[in-house]
Amino acid sequence: MAAIKREIIQLLKEEILSLQLKPGTIISETTLSERFKISRTPIRDILKQLSAEGYVDIYPQKGSVVSYIDLESVEQIIYLRSTLEKEMIKELSAYIPLKGLHQLHDLLTSQEDCLKKEDAFGNFMALDDAFHKTFFTLTGRLFLWDIIQQFNAHYLRYRKLHMLKKEKLSEILKEHQLIVSHIVEGKTEEIDALIHHHIRADVNSLYFQEHFADYIKKEKN
Repeated sequence: MAAIKREIIQLLKEEILSLQLKPGTIISETTLSERFKISRTPIRDILKQLSAEGYVDIYPQKGSVVSYIDLESVEQIIYLRSTLEKEMIKELSAYIPLKGLHQLHDLLTSQEDCLKKEDAFGNFMALDDAFHKTFFTLTGRLFLWDIIQQFNAHYLRYRKLHMLKKEKLSEILKEHQLIVSHIVEGKTEEIDALIHHHIRADVNSLYFQEHFADYIKKEKN
């Protein structure tokens, strides 16, 4: 049963992150029980786990809904990633293993190839994750990456909606290329500003509020 629950949790996460299940969507225990052919008791455990990671909000006596995107949570994750990645990239600009540099260049090539395709978004987002994860891996801080992923539900959906613009993907690739260039050339003095813009540029953008207001968590008066 534990393996089945993990599979269901992963599937529901994917449906929430892909916006198949949009913010505010009611999630019925009965419907999930019928869909996955298991009793409601493990379904409750699954929903509790999803709630603990920010994917679902559970309301006593009312039921469960897909969580609205919490911009405060988004800001916290952006701050954390920006702070960590600035330091890791500076560290790599002082010394990066040749194998690691090849990994980054291979990812840049894959991103370039991805943008030439009609349906670039899904693959590009995965490559973007792989690119940034490489910094954590090469500096021996993969544990921190894994922790961030556990509390990433709001940020991932926020980022996905910003990346629906094709021109945004091209902008991200250019900044990735510049990051690698700075690492190779050891331009540590330019890294802070570049990473600050790369990770934080969209956080105060009106684009999200204008196009996806219905997905945002409303502040209580």
